[in-house]
Amino acid sequence: MPDMLRQLEAIIQDRKTNPKDGSYTNSLFERGVPKIAQKVGEEAVEVVVAALGQQKDEQIGELSDLFYHMLVLMAQLGITLDDVCAELERRHK
Repeated sequence: MPDMLRQLEAIIQDRKTNPKDGSYTNSLFERGVPKIAQKVGEEAVEVVVAALGQQKDEQIGELSDLFYHMLVLMAQLGITLDDVCAELERRHK
């Protein structure tokens, strides 16, 4: 697991535990699962659009946005990267 994903997961969890005024992450947590899930869906669509007609740097940007919003949703649901990795490992054994 790349260190940056772990770092981002820790930052997001810290925002959840220790809210910071003006934090975009906190604004998502305040709106709850419906808003966070909506953002994940929007970002997923943007990934598809980028994959079909944009340059690599734009595709990377959209994928990064999707990863971030997925990590926020996971934190809100109490799911960690370790949980997801364990499931992926289970599926491939």
